[in-house]
Amino acid sequence: MKIEALEFCIIGGGIGGLAAALALQKRGAQVTVLEQAHELTEMGAGLQISANGMAVLHALGVVDPETDQGQKSHGTVLRDYRNGRIISRVPAPSAGPTFYFHRADLLSLLSSAAKNAGVDIRLGARVTNVRKHPNEAEISLSDGTRKRVECAIAADGGRSEIRPILNGTEAPVFTHQIAWRATIPWSDRCEKPMATLTMGPGRHVVNYPLRNQSMMNLVAVEERSDWREEGWRLRGDPGDLRKRFADFSGPVGEILAGVQDVHLWALFLRPVAQKWQNGRVAILGDAAHPTLPFMAQGACLALEDAWVLGRSFDEQSGVKSALAAYEATRLNRARKVVAAARANARNFHLKGPARIAAQSILTIAGPHLARRYDWIYDYDPTV
Repeated sequence: MKIEALEFCIIGGGIGGLAAALALQKRGAQVTVLEQAHELTEMGAGLQISANGMAVLHALGVVDPETDQGQKSHGTVLRDYRNGRIISRVPAPSAGPTFYFHRADLLSLLSSAAKNAGVDIRLGARVTNVRKHPNEAEISLSDGTRKRVECAIAADGGRSEIRPILNGTEAPVFTHQIAWRATIPWSDRCEKPMATLTMGPGRHVVNYPLRNQSMMNLVAVEERSDWREEGWRLRGDPGDLRKRFADFSGPVGEILAGVQDVHLWALFLRPVAQKWQNGRVAILGDAAHPTLPFMAQGACLALEDAWVLGRSFDEQSGVKSALAAYEATRLNRARKVVAAARANARNFHLKGPARIAAQSILTIAGPHLARRYDWIYDYDPTV
């Protein structure tokens, strides 16, 4: 399908929204991004982009395959919480290494690439409603203005205001897990940096380096029932964090001691959307398939969505057919990856004899563990 004359609107200027805008603009469309924030910024936090996500960033020209601006990972170290004892080492996936990015850095790379391609990014633009018309989508903004385009794509996050238009109201389910997120300055350097997963009963901590090992990213997850507020920008108390993970020793203890600023994220479950599009309006990224962070695939899935969306307009005739193909291509894979992340939530928090038995298995099987998820990392939507 030729989309040179078509006008698209992307609702949300995050990683998925900017990637989708770039994928469409590069194919000749006229794309406007509407972002309700007044600047494109991200709180200090890292994310992991595995080979499936890196394939999209390379294809979009966002990162150079020869240099890859993120921090290259050489695998993952699994440790016990009590003394930091190494349980096992998991090598990098066979599909290629994972890269660690500061969210703000990746967002900056995407926004620069989108602007250079001609995408119109409008800040402070809050969308209040999207309506489908026979040949276009009508977007209403909080300032009273309306915009009509051939196709609207909502990439407005896990608490999307557009998703209910397609799927109705859905109540999220609290997982009884809280994630603490922080970054700290870091001076220790190693030749082959890796992520570390430190596991304890009902809790675990993931840490990995950012920005040429000048910063350490921390995500500490605990099982907890005394929480109901959803959101991941809530400020936490570093002292409370250290108290709750006081029995975590070894290298992770040093990282916890250095935390000065921390945010809380209550983990809620929403199902993968049953309906992703209606022929003129579609959802993408967390709006379509919010996932728990235990496979580190949230950003990667959004990048995959963006590429498949653009490709669908190459391969299909008409907006309706392209959006239907996008939904059909992405639905089952999103469900499988989200289910894998949910299963890992249990695996990381085993208690008693089950934890001891699991550690014994990991000691032997750890070097081969990455193969279990080859189906995630080997996927390349760009070929």
